[in-house]
Order: sequence, then structure tokens, then C-alpha cells
Amino acid sequence: MDYSEIINSKIFTRYGAFSATLKRWKNSGDKVVFTNGCFDILHRGHIDNLAKAAGMGDRLVIGLNSDESTKRLKGPGRPVIDENSRAMLLASLFFVDAVVLFGEDTPKELVENILPDILVKGSDYRIEDIAGHELVIDHGGKVETIPLLEGFSSSAIMNRIKNLPA
Repeated sequence: MDYSEIINSKIFTRYGAFSATLKRWKNSGDKVVFTNGCFDILHRGHIDNLAKAAGMGDRLVIGLNSDESTKRLKGPGRPVIDENSRAMLLASLFFVDAVVLFGEDTPKELVENILPDILVKGSDYRIEDIAGHELVIDHGGKVETIPLLEGFSSSAIMNRIKNLPA
């Protein structure tokens, strides 16, 4: 079995390439869950949230900020890991069904195209601040937040690395 092929089949560089897969899932009645982020340094907190999000439905779709989008949001020197590598890491998780890259600062357009049954973010977001929340609710979907796992953040990990002795 070629696992690289399986992983790569879950990665979509734009929504248009993903739309046929999404249509097939929706037509078969699968409940689609969507979340998004930069996932610059994938860590236990991300895994915990993604696993919980996946448990809310049948298919987990991750909107992944492109390198340019991540740089605009996080500042110079970011992302630490390029978009292709971040996409591959996320797609390698068994409970992730698709990773779709987007270049905007928010995934609102992607949410509008996907119209997931459940839109999920970490509890550091208020529901009314989650991009696309009104679209999902207006189409009968739900918007949920998941409690963050204490002590895990990309910024904290990067600060620890910066403070390591040379």
C-alpha cells in the first residue's frame, strides 16, 4: 500500500479541485465538519482539537492557510513550515478526510463554498467571531467551539526553542 498516495489524495490546493469530492460526501449523507488554521507547528493541542472535531461528524475538512496568508496573519518569519509540508502532516492524520488550502486571511469564502454541517474552532474564539458562522447557521448547520488543551500553543513552543542554549 502506498501511504504517500493516500495522504496526497486528501490534499487540495483550491476549493474547485475539492468540490466533486465534497458533493459525493454530501450526496451520500455524510455529516461534514470544517475547521481551519495555520497549523504552523503541529502539536498535541492541535491533535486534541482536530480529533474532537472529527468526532462530531463523518468527514473532517481542514481549511489550511497558505504560506502567504500565514505570513500576513502571523508576521515575518512565519510560517516556519511550508504549506505543502503542513498539508501533508495534517492529511497524514487518519481522522482527517481533506485539507484544502486557501489564500485569504479568513476562510469565509471557503466556508461559503463548503457549507459544512458543523463549523468548529477552539474556545479561544467566540462563535460570533468565527468566520462564516452566519452562513452555516443560516443553512441549518451548527457552530461549535472546543476547549483548548492547556499548555500547548505554537507560539509557546517557538519561544521555548528560541530560548534553548546554542
